[in-house]
Amino acid sequence: MQLTDTLTNTRQELLPALAADGVVRMYVCGVTPYAESHVGHALHAIVFDVLRRYLDWRGILVRHVQNFTDIDDKLIDRAQRLGVPMSELAEQNISDYFAQLKAMNVQPAHVYPRVTETVPQIIRFIEGLIEKGFAYASGGDVYYRVRQFGGERYGALSRRAIDDLMSGARVDPTELKDDPLDFALWKGAKPGEPSWDSPWGPGRPGWHIECSAMALENLGDQIDIHGGGADLIFPHHSNEIAQTEAYTGKAPFARIWMHNALLQLGSEKMSKSIGNLVTIQEALDQYGPDALRLFVITSHYRSPVTYSEDALEAAKAGADRLRNAAFVAAGGSGPALDAGPYRQRFMEAMEDDLNTPRALAAMFDLAREVNRAGTAGQDISDAQAALRELCGVLGLMLRSPAKRSQEAAPFIDLLVQLRTELRAAKQWAIADQVRDGLTALGVEIKDSAEGTAWSLK
Repeated sequence: MQLTDTLTNTRQELLPALAADGVVRMYVCGVTPYAESHVGHALHAIVFDVLRRYLDWRGILVRHVQNFTDIDDKLIDRAQRLGVPMSELAEQNISDYFAQLKAMNVQPAHVYPRVTETVPQIIRFIEGLIEKGFAYASGGDVYYRVRQFGGERYGALSRRAIDDLMSGARVDPTELKDDPLDFALWKGAKPGEPSWDSPWGPGRPGWHIECSAMALENLGDQIDIHGGGADLIFPHHSNEIAQTEAYTGKAPFARIWMHNALLQLGSEKMSKSIGNLVTIQEALDQYGPDALRLFVITSHYRSPVTYSEDALEAAKAGADRLRNAAFVAAGGSGPALDAGPYRQRFMEAMEDDLNTPRALAAMFDLAREVNRAGTAGQDISDAQAALRELCGVLGLMLRSPAKRSQEAAPFIDLLVQLRTELRAAKQWAIADQVRDGLTALGVEIKDSAEGTAWSLK
């Protein structure tokens, strides 16, 4: 399998893994839980879930670590505005995010480290950088010496010259840097903010050092894949490379830097700070998990995606086509439909830089052939099993109507009984509201002399 490495801008073979045990070590930058997660976070989660699922399916062992930045300027500010403890705000948003990941059928990472649980390791990391001459304490803060690492190496990931980076550098009047490019590893405590004791006085970690320390703690000095959104290339991931390779003395820190393109709403990226967002829960409620996932993987992970109702409706219809083909009655006795060529196309696409659009094209072609062969009386049972298997590799659930009916039946029965009792009590308006609500959810109601029956459309 080949993946595009942002650092070298070339395709890199995923295997062999760096570690002697053959396990692919993957660190993915997670969310800062200061507000409800949006569909941009869903895109990010789905991309790396599909990669992980495919590697699992191919029998490649993966250790997947994804962090939570549970202390941050935005978290502190929002908690103060809401008048709640920062830890409480973070915990609530993390809990909601986990529930949404489960609803989207995203496999959990093996480890979810948090910054607040990694402070001792971060302090040791910073001490090591100071000892090596790559960092310096200044007025309660600690800064990283960018030029000590080397300008050409520092700008390699973003492909920007250090002079260009210098022109965009800004120095806060409260910062006591030796150079405008230097960045904070440790921030001295401010009144009302959470803080920890350190050799430089009370304070908290800077943003960039956190991921380096958590990756080092959970995956070792060098990793195979470091993932994140394209907006993290500079400065976050550039700073991670500089501080980690300076600390360990080993390069590369990550063999493949894998960045997903961003989700846009209109002309701008979807962002909590900008405020132009659709939450994950809103998208799930309106379109369902398969439609949301299909919307994401219909585009290549390195291509920008624009959120629109038309695109989600098309994805929803596509998920229905796959589901219908996967569960259409398969009673033919003719020659068996061979899914082998479609499976081969699927694998070739996935191993070509995780080309999910091409993989999906193979799935839709197989679905069309299943429908055609079934109508012609061929045996399609094995081909349907292959379709369900490969769609599962992409994380699509394709729950059959029978399965959905079985899960929903007790709740629908209760509402139908309630409607019957309302009608008996001549509460016609409320009874009609119940019926209309069920109809909107795809439940068809039929009244007869024998009683009321329902079915899923």
